[in-house]
Amino acid sequence: MAATEDRAQGHPRRWLILVAICAALLVIVVDNTVLNVALPSIAAAFGASTAEQQAVVDAYVVVFAGLLIAAGAAADRYGRRRAMLAGLVLLGAASAAAAVAWSVWWLVAMRALMGVGAALVMPATLAVLMQVFPDRERPRALAVWAAVASVAMAAGPVLGGFLVAAWSWAGVFLINVPVVAAAVAAIVRLVPGSRDPHARPVDPLSAAMVTVGMVALTTAVIVMGEHGPTAPAVAIGFAAAAAALAVFARRQARSVAPMVDLSLYRDRRFAGGSAAVALLTVGTGSALFVLTQHLQLVLGYSPLEAGVGVMPLAAGTVLGSIAGGRAPERMGHRAPIVLGFTATAAGFVLLAALTPTSPYLLVAAGLLLAGCGTGFAGPAATSTVLGAVPTERAGMGSALNDTHQQFGIAMGVAVMGSLLAAVYRTGLPDAVPHRVAGSLAATLDYAAERAGGADTAAAARAAFTAAQTATMLTAAGCALAGAVIAGLVLRRDRPNGAG
Repeated sequence: MAATEDRAQGHPRRWLILVAICAALLVIVVDNTVLNVALPSIAAAFGASTAEQQAVVDAYVVVFAGLLIAAGAAADRYGRRRAMLAGLVLLGAASAAAAVAWSVWWLVAMRALMGVGAALVMPATLAVLMQVFPDRERPRALAVWAAVASVAMAAGPVLGGFLVAAWSWAGVFLINVPVVAAAVAAIVRLVPGSRDPHARPVDPLSAAMVTVGMVALTTAVIVMGEHGPTAPAVAIGFAAAAAALAVFARRQARSVAPMVDLSLYRDRRFAGGSAAVALLTVGTGSALFVLTQHLQLVLGYSPLEAGVGVMPLAAGTVLGSIAGGRAPERMGHRAPIVLGFTATAAGFVLLAALTPTSPYLLVAAGLLLAGCGTGFAGPAATSTVLGAVPTERAGMGSALNDTHQQFGIAMGVAVMGSLLAAVYRTGLPDAVPHRVAGSLAATLDYAAERAGGADTAAAARAAFTAAQTATMLTAAGCALAGAVIAGLVLRRDRPNGAG
């Protein structure tokens, strides 16, 4: 009886617990976007090619995505507070080590460790909120959680620009250390320990296989953009990805208590909604990677100005989410997804029109439209996917939904970055050496050291914007493909009904 009353009333310090949880969430979400503004500085410091910059970004996102499901199962089995504390400590230590990196590959390794830490933290935050808040207050708590995630995503580029201007690229990693320390102290003091006594056992081999498969796939795509499709590493990467993911699928199909219930993908709402969202994030995930370079290296913005310059994307996402939150009640679920994805595609088409002399207004308009479309479609897409998951498997469904989005972002950076690099090289003058043709930053440094380098720099900027046009049109195609999938696969539902 007492336990029932406790659940009905919630934990007496639940709102302070929410603050502690949000501090942990802040770190892992900011790390998704804070690095983009620092990429030109990292490229200059280490002579990093576009492929190496892709690796720095994707190391965090791919490992994060690959371990989310296993980390959620581990948190349920061994304790949510333990998982959060272990993840935060690992993330903080890896961030400090990244700040003193002596090579780009050390930076990649530390970003991967940060992804392991983030995967341990993310699922546990929601599980703790579900535990400490009663049913009547849970929507408000989840709204705060989502708002913090949105603000952190939006603030990442601006914070990154400020830190690069103040400290250099290392600042985007050093800032994690005091925030992690504060979050750890708050969690130790406030968050109660909890675990699921009936939690499924963790399958380390399955977790390793799905992560290896994702890493191998994105690596193969990145290498293909750098060295061409005939490079031996490309075939090895694709073969390793296929083998690892096949082993993972086989183990899940044969397991009595699988980490992933593959039967969910036979539901057209779950499969169609997940495919549409993954395609959209392939496009949106690459937007900041490309445009922060355009703002700094083509238009000449400082890192802080570039961070502020991409804010229309976040503003559009917030505005779109406000309208999209009520859209399923008025239009059903399919229509907002189709309309939102189409608007996002239109935003990418505007960005594809950029040239070296285009005004910033065109950048802002494209980002704002893309953000509005993504935000408008988001609530309907998420509720469609999770609405197809049985209540008792809600944790698994939520982890899969996050995995689809994170891996879509990683593939976006890999695919679009490789396309950007390939088209950029073909547009450069023949006199530019191959060793400096890997990124715009390297080419501009080469031009600055040579007499008459102004013409080379102008040609490099023109080649970059041409490559940017190709990537943005491809991103628009991905968003439109998502709209088509949603329109064809998802059934039309009543405006006030479920998906």
